Amino acid sequence: MDRRQVVLDTETTGLEVSQGHRIIEIGCVELVNRRITGRHYHQYIDPQRDIDVGAMEVHGITPEFLAGKPIFSEIATEFIKFVEGAELVIHNAPFDVGFIDAELDRLEPAAGKLEGLCGVIDTLVMARHKHPGQRNNLDALCQRYEIDNSSRSLHGALLDAEILAEVYLAMTGGQATLSLSEEAAGMTGEGGGTNEGSIRRLPRDRHPLPVIRASAEELERHEARLDELDHSAGGSLWRKGVTQSL
Repeated sequence: MDRRQVVLDTETTGLEVSQGHRIIEIGCVELVNRRITGRHYHQYIDPQRDIDVGAMEVHGITPEFLAGKPIFSEIATEFIKFVEGAELVIHNAPFDVGFIDAELDRLEPAAGKLEGLCGVIDTLVMARHKHPGQRNNLDALCQRYEIDNSSRSLHGALLDAEILAEVYLAMTGGQATLSLSEEAAGMTGEGGGTNEGSIRRLPRDRHPLPVIRASAEELERHEARLDELDHSAGGSLWRKGVTQSL
């Protein structure tokens, strides 16, 4: 069965859902079997309240921009349809889940909790486990895993979800640079020597490796050499191997 995941991020009017702050943007990126499919969900939302100045400095979204955008209850059905049954991938999940749960609770009738609709993976918890004692915000992880976030001058839900999708795939699938001195300090290989070097992510746009076939002259010389080996004591192991495989 295909594994469907949705990488999710939100922007809000402030930091504390307990103070009545609301969601103003949702961005979702779909993964199926660890591949970014190109399907996404993105929506700006009128929060029907003011936005904290500190929050606007982070995401740059103003009340004037949100004027006339739908309220959450008008987009709830479409949002739930996109995420339902998926495994959500969220950085600092309690923050986003708490805000979404508050919005779902305001619906008539209330739609229950998000984790009743989806599974949730918190990449911040994952990163802290993999990199204890280090900075594990999204920018730090982009630097660690060599993910390009140069377009991220301000936070935006869809942009951050796209970046987090890349970080999550790198962090869980070995697709990013892995410093063995950082990840396996003090470990030794089977021969007793210290593991050195690095595993590096291959670029997505790499060209296929060329296939260079032997020329007719090279094949003829190869067969001649095998004929010589056939007259030796052990015979041609190459031809024996081919015969056995057939």
